[in-house]
Amino acid sequence: MWTDPDCPVARAVDVVGDRWSLLIVRDAMDGARSFTDFQQRTGIARNILADRLRKLAAHGLISQVEAPSGKRRWYTLTPAGKDLFAVIVTLRQWGERHAFEAGESHSILVDERGEVVPEVVPAAADGGPLTSDTTSVRRRG
Repeated sequence: MWTDPDCPVARAVDVVGDRWSLLIVRDAMDGARSFTDFQQRTGIARNILADRLRKLAAHGLISQVEAPSGKRRWYTLTPAGKDLFAVIVTLRQWGERHAFEAGESHSILVDERGEVVPEVVPAAADGGPLTSDTTSVRRRG
C-alpha cells in the first residue's frame, strides 16, 4: 500500500526508499550482476538481499537473466531501473556536499573520458535552474 497515493515521491520511496534498495541499484549500475556480487559489495545479510532483489524485481526495476556460464542467474537493470541513474547521481552529489567533512576522502563519479560528472541541476523550460523556491506542487484532477 502506498504511504501517500497521490504523491509520486511517496510512491517512489515505497519502492526504493529503504537503506538497501538504492545501494543494490547503484551496484547494478556499477557492474554487479550476481547475488554474491551484491552481497560482497554491500555487506547486506543474505536474507535481506534476497528480499530486496525480489522486491526490486516485483516493481520492474531488475530482472533475472541466465549468466553466460549457464550455471546461475544474473540480475540486470530494466529500463525503469536504469531510469534511477539521475537519482543516484543527485544523491551521490548531495552526499559529496553534505555527508563528508571538508577534505575527507570519498569516491568520485567520472564519465567515460575520466572527467568528473558535473553537478545535476533541475532546469526550467527556458534552461534556468529550478529550486524548491521556484516550484510548487499542484494536484491534478
